[in-house]
Amino acid sequence: MIPRYSRPAMSAVWDEAERLRLWLEVELLAVEGWVAIGRIPGSDAAALRSNARLDRDRVMELEARTGHDLASFVEAVAETAGPAGRWLHFGLTSNDVVDTALCVQLTRSTDLLIAGVDAVLDALAPQAARFADVPEIGRTHGVHAEPVSFGLKLARWHAELRRGRQRLQAARSEVAVGKISGPVGTYAGCDPRVESFVCERLGLQPADGATQVVPRDRHAAWTCTLAVVGGSLDYIATEIRGLQRTEIREVEEPFRSGQKGSSSMPHKRNPEKCERISGLARLLRGHAATALQNQPLWHERDISHSSVERIILPDAALALDYMLDLCRGIVADLHVYPEAMEANIERTRGLWASGQVLLALIGAGLGREEAYRLVQRHAMAAWQEPAGPSFRARLESDPTLTRILPPGDLAGCFDLGHQLRHVPGILDRLGLTSRA
Repeated sequence: MIPRYSRPAMSAVWDEAERLRLWLEVELLAVEGWVAIGRIPGSDAAALRSNARLDRDRVMELEARTGHDLASFVEAVAETAGPAGRWLHFGLTSNDVVDTALCVQLTRSTDLLIAGVDAVLDALAPQAARFADVPEIGRTHGVHAEPVSFGLKLARWHAELRRGRQRLQAARSEVAVGKISGPVGTYAGCDPRVESFVCERLGLQPADGATQVVPRDRHAAWTCTLAVVGGSLDYIATEIRGLQRTEIREVEEPFRSGQKGSSSMPHKRNPEKCERISGLARLLRGHAATALQNQPLWHERDISHSSVERIILPDAALALDYMLDLCRGIVADLHVYPEAMEANIERTRGLWASGQVLLALIGAGLGREEAYRLVQRHAMAAWQEPAGPSFRARLESDPTLTRILPPGDLAGCFDLGHQLRHVPGILDRLGLTSRA
């Protein structure tokens, strides 16, 4: 991921120097695991821990000759370790080190992502409470439907991201595994106790059913989870983008002092942060599709997945980390315009109440189809004659309808408070308060 969309903590997890440091730690822990079962002298392990050094330039110099990054790494470290260096990589194969270190990076990345989700949730919760009583027209197919509460909309985002947090926790468990089992996963040159030793100290579990590699269904599930969480952020961003359109303008993403929305039109206030989130969500979906293609490897291992993962795994983590922070800032300082919401509710002059009138007529004894035709006739007339009588006025002037519905019952159909009476209960059910 390019620096423009990378944050320091996540970048540090995927830094090349950190990757090599983790490789060295896995190698040293494996030697100490051999010591623990009595196979290697403890003094040699201590010497390795004290003397082994990393020289990235030397690793790259050797790789130019060997064409193998891990083998070059082992050779370069052994050169610094003295006689005890012979125990480096003892009984291991490359992916014992590479995959185990990678899973450490994945778990650390996921911890940062979970913290990022928590930050968005913390921003959403008070906003949902703040706007719980603010009515907004609901839209289906982009067309006015019935009123909702803007706070309820935020609460639904909160609920979806809570599910995303649970998915991230499950994905973390999927990749919190290590593998120290040799060239084809049979422990022929190693010992399962060494694997247990290394994994325990790295906070991992031994991977079940590993071949020469940790099976890639785990990595696919992890990447797909990031794409789903990114999709939730895209859902939020897309809604804000839609509501920020000039003819709606019920909300706006933050626009700081000195910011420019256009190089040529000084009036512009564009939802560019939300558009950034939507764009990066597409990247995550692409990475998820690629990760799924990494699952079927030849026999006990090929490396068709390796080059791909060097790009998509850090990219996915960095992108989602950035998106979460961007979304947090948008939500925390979202510009909300209740007056515009009220004006938009009134734009159709009461048409939003058609469903309530239909229910009231049915409840008063009229057949459903007859009631539907009666209400739709007046609704269509109100749509087609915007300068004519309002929907409510048309209903009130219809003697057929007023014989069935008393004036008070008809008026109640246009009561916004009645329409949103269950919103506090919904928020409570979602674990959010309905009051700031």
